[in-house]
Amino acid sequence: MKNKIKQLREKLGLTQQRLGELVGASRQAINAIETEKFEPSIWLAYDIAQVFNCSIEQVFMFETSEKKSRVNKSRGENHGIKRDCIIH
Repeated sequence: MKNKIKQLREKLGLTQQRLGELVGASRQAINAIETEKFEPSIWLAYDIAQVFNCSIEQVFMFETSEKKSRVNKSRGENHGIKRDCIIH
């Protein structure tokens, strides 16, 4: 998953170590997320976004991927599931 962590982190003058300390993760974990080798849990993504005073969507760019999407596999092809967000 693509992200803007490095850009935002450097803008605030934070090291990977310091960002990790702020969110309860190791420097290695922050590096792996930043370099797109690891995808964070939703809670860690939320905590990272909070450090930057951003929404998760402003920090992480979710791309549609047939390989990673489990919705169609677990629920069948469509089964009448509406694809738009239900919150208005």
